[in-house]
Amino acid sequence: MVKFAQLPKYEAYKDSGVEWLGEIPCGWSLKPGFVAFSENKRSNKGMIENTVLSLSYGHIVIRPEEKLTGLVPESFETYQLVEPGDIIVRCMDLQNDKVSLRTGLSKSKGIITSAYLNLKVNNDFESRFIHYYLHSLDTTKVLYRFGSGLRQNLSFLDFKRLPVFSIPKNIQTIIADYLDQKTTQIDAAIAIKEQQIELLKERKQIIIQQAVTQGLDPNVPMKDSGAEWIGQIPEHWEVKRVKNIFRLVMDASEKNNSHELLSVYTDIGVKPRRELEERGNKASTTDGYWFVKKGDIVVNKLLAWMGAIGLSEYDGVTSPAYDILRPKVPVNGLFYHYLFRSDFCSAELKRHSRGIMDMRLRLYFDKFGVIEVPYPPIEEQHAITDKVKIIMSDIEIGTTHLKDQIQKLKEYKTTLINSAVTGKIKITPEMLQA
Repeated sequence: MVKFAQLPKYEAYKDSGVEWLGEIPCGWSLKPGFVAFSENKRSNKGMIENTVLSLSYGHIVIRPEEKLTGLVPESFETYQLVEPGDIIVRCMDLQNDKVSLRTGLSKSKGIITSAYLNLKVNNDFESRFIHYYLHSLDTTKVLYRFGSGLRQNLSFLDFKRLPVFSIPKNIQTIIADYLDQKTTQIDAAIAIKEQQIELLKERKQIIIQQAVTQGLDPNVPMKDSGAEWIGQIPEHWEVKRVKNIFRLVMDASEKNNSHELLSVYTDIGVKPRRELEERGNKASTTDGYWFVKKGDIVVNKLLAWMGAIGLSEYDGVTSPAYDILRPKVPVNGLFYHYLFRSDFCSAELKRHSRGIMDMRLRLYFDKFGVIEVPYPPIEEQHAITDKVKIIMSDIEIGTTHLKDQIQKLKEYKTTLINSAVTGKIKITPEMLQA
């Protein structure tokens, strides 16, 4: 990535008169948005088009037919027509959603819900440049200054008044071409790093599955576990039902208690709620909540098959909607933490869950308890978890490093787009070859 300090600047700058724009090149001027675009309100009456488009992660995509069933009105005549070069803006609910990308440039003909604003760019302007500009105002949260109403919605009136740059169209095209080139390169680099993260996740699952079903010695004699989902295990290991390793405890807390409130999350396991309050609603009271002791396994019955199950390293209380499992025999809780949260075990937990649809599946202890799981000697459980912890730590370090790199690339992309479309850097034709 080229450092911004090394990129060329314009010879002279002036105050734009707009606080959030700051200084702009002396040769650039500002005009109201209605000079650059108009509102495109062409309806699909008569079913002129039937290609349904959607705004997804800042891109206008064609919705597959199989995803349309049951999710759309009976007729698409209420939808609006979209042409290549149109800019689609999701104007609703700025107050509650400050994460989603709200703008997209269409490359296809089709139709889209009339709940979105459709901007048709005028001939004197390059639609890609205008979109990069609006995208920049979105990612830098400038758009959120303009909304009105209780839920802070945008309207075309806001965009009519929005200051836009009036510069020669050929300059707009050069800037858009450069950003197309560079953002494609950045997105490709991000995709590679995301793929590397997925490979680390796969490696993590392979290591856990091998460790909790085969142990650490690759030369140990093996036997059939008798459980299809487990396969072979070391000859000296036992297989036990969950209910013969853990018992269900329902020890309710007293009134007006001040115990640590715990919760279980699919991505990180059991944690104090105070550390992650933004992830869920605060409990108004913990009276009657289940006591949790360090070493217990906490099970979110509704989401256990998705990974919401894990070892508690804390004493505290948790919702009665959860099951608390306490060891009946000597165990290393971390061994079963790894086992129960693994992908291959999640499939078995799902098989034993009850409900009419995936998001309503519940794993009750009468079903969980009969699942057969490996039970190695306790010394071996300790050795396995010690080894797996080291490997998991290395994988976590690698994953964190890749995520940091991805975040830096995303920040660089945001800054590059903003700098180019506001004249903070000067884009020349020669730079397109670099």
